[in-house]
Amino acid sequence: MLPDDLPHRDDLIAKGARHLELVVEANKVMNLTRIVDPHEAAVKHVLDSVTPWRRLAGAKTVLDAGTGAGFPGIPLAIVLPHIHFVLSESVQKKARFVSSVVETLGLDNVTVTAERAESFLGKKHAQIVLARAVAPIAKALELFAPAIKKGTVLLLYKGPDVSTEIEEAQAFLKRSKVSARIVERYELPSEMGARTLVELSASR
Repeated sequence: MLPDDLPHRDDLIAKGARHLELVVEANKVMNLTRIVDPHEAAVKHVLDSVTPWRRLAGAKTVLDAGTGAGFPGIPLAIVLPHIHFVLSESVQKKARFVSSVVETLGLDNVTVTAERAESFLGKKHAQIVLARAVAPIAKALELFAPAIKKGTVLLLYKGPDVSTEIEEAQAFLKRSKVSARIVERYELPSEMGARTLVELSASR
């Protein structure tokens, strides 16, 4: 299921499975995910998280905005150990859970912060911000436009029908001098849906 050319693929198989076990266990006492079927979780959480890994090449710091149970940040940190990942999660108990997973998996390249991503970016820089199912494009732009203007690239994991969202955000995009473009489309296996990756960056 995972692509053959994925870096540290065996590590991801082992540590990704352990991560999912911890999520299922914690999900009994807190609302982390509605996806608990092992195959569905492996596809929708792990595979979906790492599919755009090539787009992170060259980044020193990647911020996962609203990481939730640790997706996409933890799977990506496993396959890209040379990149520093910051996982932001403003819900304290979720942030504590993600911190415990990072410690259990021994991920030295990950920092967890219990604050909103835009607050972190007000103090520090990240080359790339990842946001998976967190907000419509117009809202994401409202939150991250200041960072984008300073050179940060925002990558949004979206479903198949993203063109309407981009259209609805056009006025805000022009006013903010930010461009939005679809950089990748992919189908998840077992007919689990289509994904679109949208990149927001400062207009040239």
